Amino acid sequence: MRRIALAPRPDQRAHAAKLGFAFAEIAGEPYWDETACYAFDADEIDVLEAATAELNLRCLDAVKHAVAHDLNGPLGIPDGAWPIVKRSWEQGEPSLYGRMDLRWDGSGPPKLLEYNADTPTALFEAGVVQWEWLETRQALDRPGAKPADQFNSIHETLIATWPALRLPPVLHFACARDSAEDRGTVDYLRDTAIQAGIEAPFLHMEDIGWDGTRFRDLEEQEIRAIFKLYPWDWLLREAFGRNIPRAATRWIEPAWRLIPSSKAFLSLLWYLFPDHPNLLPAFMEPGRTGGAEISKPLWGREGANISAPGIETDGPYGDQPRVWQEYAELPVFGGRYPVLGSWIVGGTACGLGIREDSTPITRDTSRFVPHFFEPAA
Repeated sequence: MRRIALAPRPDQRAHAAKLGFAFAEIAGEPYWDETACYAFDADEIDVLEAATAELNLRCLDAVKHAVAHDLNGPLGIPDGAWPIVKRSWEQGEPSLYGRMDLRWDGSGPPKLLEYNADTPTALFEAGVVQWEWLETRQALDRPGAKPADQFNSIHETLIATWPALRLPPVLHFACARDSAEDRGTVDYLRDTAIQAGIEAPFLHMEDIGWDGTRFRDLEEQEIRAIFKLYPWDWLLREAFGRNIPRAATRWIEPAWRLIPSSKAFLSLLWYLFPDHPNLLPAFMEPGRTGGAEISKPLWGREGANISAPGIETDGPYGDQPRVWQEYAELPVFGGRYPVLGSWIVGGTACGLGIREDSTPITRDTSRFVPHFFEPAA
């Protein structure tokens, strides 16, 4: 694993526009960054893929345990929401996708930092944008060389997974009105669903209606199934959420994904699988890891309200309960700290997206950087 500095394509903005990548820049700063990439060898990709598949199985074991023992209290899930979550698991509602954020420098086992199991973003850039970058750069930089590859079958796996979710023929897609990044991710997922033969109308979360028995769209059509890029912990705190148990609507992601979305889930994983090579010690009380610790609010996002040695970030989650995890500082490559976002789609480990920052904390301003790997000889 190594970081390679590059000259960006002179027409990179045109490439982004052609792909419909409307958030390649955020607040005037690059989000998609072509000034570097990460290179792996095939054996390293095998390690990442195997670790992701293993962690996915252990996470499913832990969700099963949480439901069987009604652990909503320790997980920070309100009593009123727990019946929805528990029913979702017991009915076997399938999941579409999730992203495991890993700490790895190319040696030893990758370590799970957290699991983005409900509303993970950076999917479009991982599945489409960096693949287009690889194809273009190879044509320019590697004429006659053996083609490089990418840990990336995200697009094909999404299309193949939609039919397996056993959804109605019309699947609505929704996100909040004010996020270009969320809208871009949702539009990409809509496209994969359409390619899988599903009718996929869009509406904003704010436009979902309720007629007393069913959720409705702006044309007064029943919403029988919906993909929502909107966190369950937000949804169930709102008046809107009170109607969910009364409707037959299928939700993607399903409500049971609230369980692994809680940062307290990290402590449950460590309790069930102590000394697992892909886990870091984590507890609901400070001082138990035996070393330096990082504390995270249970429902925090994008590096907000994090406390670690020499680090204190602000944000809106400061009054939440916290989990304490062994602090494994991110490796440094060229003065940048990468987090490896390893994707699960339909239960399959199928892709990698890397975000990096000039600090050890990944935030909403952290940049997405592409990768490739050299195939085995």
